[in-house]
Amino acid sequence: MVSEQETNALAEEIRRTKTILTALGDEVRQHLILVMLQSPECSGLRVLDIAAKTNLSRPAVSHHLQILKNAGIVQMRREGTKNYYYFDAADSLSDLIHMLTHAKELMCQMPDRSGE
Repeated sequence: MVSEQETNALAEEIRRTKTILTALGDEVRQHLILVMLQSPECSGLRVLDIAAKTNLSRPAVSHHLQILKNAGIVQMRREGTKNYYYFDAADSLSDLIHMLTHAKELMCQMPDRSGE
């Protein structure tokens, strides 16, 4: 049986990764990540470049990039008045992997509930 302390720890990890899960759960944001990964521009893309590659409006791209940025999945680099966005989710993905690994460990402690 899983202890209350372990359950509470997992609940906290889930709470901390909620923003990441929400950001990654949207198909448009998944597409934006793929566009950034497939771009030959390693230094990042501007909102207008992403909009052109996705057929989304500039405001829509900005909105989704802000959500990804707040989740720690996309970073922004500024050059003068230009902002360049790039996929860099190392810390966020580490947090998510840790939470999922912990959930799997707790699940393995549970008895078989399949009824077989």
